[in-house]
Amino acid sequence: MNFQKQEFLLDHIKEIISFYHPRCIDKELGGYIHQFQDDGSIDDPMTKHLVGTCRFIYIYSISYITFKDPEHKDAAELGLKFLREVHQQPDGGFAWLLNGKQVKDDTRYCYGHAFVLLAAAVATKAQIQGAREFTSEVYEILEKNFWDKNSELYVDEMEKDWKNISPYRGQNANMHMCEAMLSSFEATKEKKYLDRAYTLAKRICLDLTKNTGGLIWEHFNTDWTPDWDYNKNDPKHMFKPYGYNLGHSIEWAKLLLILERYKPEAWMLDTAKKLFDYAIEKSWDKDNEGMHYTLTPDGEILDKDRYYWVLAETFAAASLIALRTKDKNYWSWYDKVWEFSYKYFVDHKYGGWYRILDPDNQKYSSLKSPPSKTDYHPIGACYETLEAMKYSGLKDR
Repeated sequence: MNFQKQEFLLDHIKEIISFYHPRCIDKELGGYIHQFQDDGSIDDPMTKHLVGTCRFIYIYSISYITFKDPEHKDAAELGLKFLREVHQQPDGGFAWLLNGKQVKDDTRYCYGHAFVLLAAAVATKAQIQGAREFTSEVYEILEKNFWDKNSELYVDEMEKDWKNISPYRGQNANMHMCEAMLSSFEATKEKKYLDRAYTLAKRICLDLTKNTGGLIWEHFNTDWTPDWDYNKNDPKHMFKPYGYNLGHSIEWAKLLLILERYKPEAWMLDTAKKLFDYAIEKSWDKDNEGMHYTLTPDGEILDKDRYYWVLAETFAAASLIALRTKDKNYWSWYDKVWEFSYKYFVDHKYGGWYRILDPDNQKYSSLKSPPSKTDYHPIGACYETLEAMKYSGLKDR
């Protein structure tokens, strides 16, 4: 199997989409059905997650951009309509969790709103009517309610009506906001999005790592000093696990190289390589293969599980660094990560990727897609690899 061939990457996007489509289209309530078992059977028809809704819009928009299937454009439009008419609330913010059309959790999470902006941006790329205006609208909502001018970073969460901002600060929401800003710039060519992506990258990857030995810590106090104890007793928290999250270091490496295309500075490539090299060295399991998940502040392996999104972000980052540097070592890592993923994570019977494996590379359950998954990470990783190949002028591998 030649994982570097564009044909393989395009086919893989199709294979993943075919697992979700059309079974994820909710013909009764609107939007999407989010939770599926390995065989594609519906696990829960009612739970609708803000991140999941946005990620479905993302994958359908990417599919339309790539293959021009009008059915997938319609599916993206369906999600955008549900996002605006049901998730969006009277205060302008977006509800985190719904039961059908009823709000179950109305916390305003910056992480969720970052995916709203990403969905709007990629829908703009797919030329969905009203998406560009929506992108601008979401940017202004973020600017008014989440942006902290003093820290030059976004706050993390608050109650509806924009009340009671949590003292917690996190890098993850800002990382995904950087991703969304880059996509917004690509979609609109408006400089404000690129400038904000640059500010976020510089603050997280340079300024805040001065206190953490060049590594990216996840959790911070209100003044953006590291909170070394946050979720220490909950190391497997879905969105905010304790420790250094090695996949996020790798995801930042990818984002820095996308940023470098449009606003190049020398530190971007250097930092991307350092983040990737350290993360792959610490995470790769030399005995069983696969990648461990988190490290303690002392640099010891904490969570040995393998998460699907980490492998996907790693092959994307490896390809971007390889194309940028011509260093074959990164193509070697790209192939090694793909070989492992193709063997253990890709479901060759039903399609899609398994979410999480234990240290022996075995599944914990038959739940393939919990509410926020949608396989946005592997689809996005294939897409960004293909885009990097185009940008570098590579016809094929």
